Amino acid sequence: MEILHVSAECYPVAKAGGLGDVVGALPKYQLKSGHTAKVIMPMYRTKFLYENEWEVHSKGNTNLGERFFDYTIIKERSNKLGFDLYLVDINGLLDREKIYGYDDDVERFTAFQIAVVHWVSRWAHRPDVIHCHDSHTGLIPFMMKYCYGFQSLKSVPSVITIHNAQYQGWISWDKGRYIPEYDSWKKGMLEWEGTINPLASGIKCADKVTTVSGSYLEELRSYANGLERLFEYERGKCTGILNGIDTEVWDPATDTYISENYQISTVKEGKQANKKILCERFGLNEELPLFVFIGRLVGEKAADILPDSIMASIYGLPGKVSFLILGSGEPHVEWQLSNMINHYPGYYNAMIGYNEQLSHQMYAGADFLLMPSRVEPCGLNQMYSMRYGTVPVVRSTGGLKDTVVDMGEPGGYGIRFNHASVGDITYSIERGVNVYNDERHFNWMRKRMMLADNSWDKSAQQYIDLYSSLK
Repeated sequence: MEILHVSAECYPVAKAGGLGDVVGALPKYQLKSGHTAKVIMPMYRTKFLYENEWEVHSKGNTNLGERFFDYTIIKERSNKLGFDLYLVDINGLLDREKIYGYDDDVERFTAFQIAVVHWVSRWAHRPDVIHCHDSHTGLIPFMMKYCYGFQSLKSVPSVITIHNAQYQGWISWDKGRYIPEYDSWKKGMLEWEGTINPLASGIKCADKVTTVSGSYLEELRSYANGLERLFEYERGKCTGILNGIDTEVWDPATDTYISENYQISTVKEGKQANKKILCERFGLNEELPLFVFIGRLVGEKAADILPDSIMASIYGLPGKVSFLILGSGEPHVEWQLSNMINHYPGYYNAMIGYNEQLSHQMYAGADFLLMPSRVEPCGLNQMYSMRYGTVPVVRSTGGLKDTVVDMGEPGGYGIRFNHASVGDITYSIERGVNVYNDERHFNWMRKRMMLADNSWDKSAQQYIDLYSSLK
């Protein structure tokens, strides 16, 4: 099979979250199973772009409403990511450093999608499936089926994966002219509650819809930012497929980002060596259990209750626990977490921003990873932490519920709680401190979680089976 993935992100080209990690890994594993997988994404002006060699693959021109534009498709020459990577360049729209956050994002991503469909419609052959990811590509299934200029793609199956249904890409109808001419009788396939909704359109028009975990699919029927009825109506073509992680990138035995490599047999010594370096860098006591948070400092991640939870734990467990934060997001949360640094020397520190190398070192050196997320469609951080023998402390939601077994259950190796609240978080931290002091049990938990298979192998095959069902 030939699979074309269309996405706004792909690690290490450009990444804002888990979407980038998924699109950077899934195609590689699909190739390993004997299929051809390709990725096409916007040509942002990133470090990856300038550090690698490219060739012009195709040029074309089309229009965004009354605005005609030229586009260029370039291809990475060395197959560095393990699959064919294509970038779409549109001057004045996609030639930016950041992925999102511009006033003209509607124009940017609509033009990107039009260019992709226009490009594929000119191929001498047809791909077996076009796999779209999130709202930034949600209009593609509609355009393939109903836009007059792309009828040659009408029979090509499409799949859309929902990584986060909170972001739907809403477009007001006054910008509906951007969409290439289509059958007006199909206008309802674009609309949801009075506006053009690319995510809703993708759900309606794609042949199959997937979410990034089974539990998240169930949750979307009652909490989907206004799309609850749509998920209920389309449930027959929806499937939850749990994300995996790239076990070649995330491997403590070979990871070049960490100070001391280790494996299951040497996890205790290896983690202690990495913890020592981490604690020395951030002025923490390496003898105390170290809880870390790595991620976006936003409401979805419950970052707003981190400051109170950390302070309550430091006071409630005096001299028994330490914390380290890495992330960026909402300014008032950043300010609170930064302001705490001088108040709890030896027990707390934070780095506002993101650093890939430091994140790996934190997974390797920490004892526990905090993920109190209000919304977590799948979550990858908890899988990274398990790979590195770091106990995940997570809220029971979405993919966290599907991947972490509480230590109170038979064979359990993690800590789960029910509510994104200061009380639940501090109680779970206390549970972690208690098990940390039970060295024999704690080391067993570490080794048990490192044995868990969270690779892409199984999930990649589930996608292949899904594509095959569309033939």
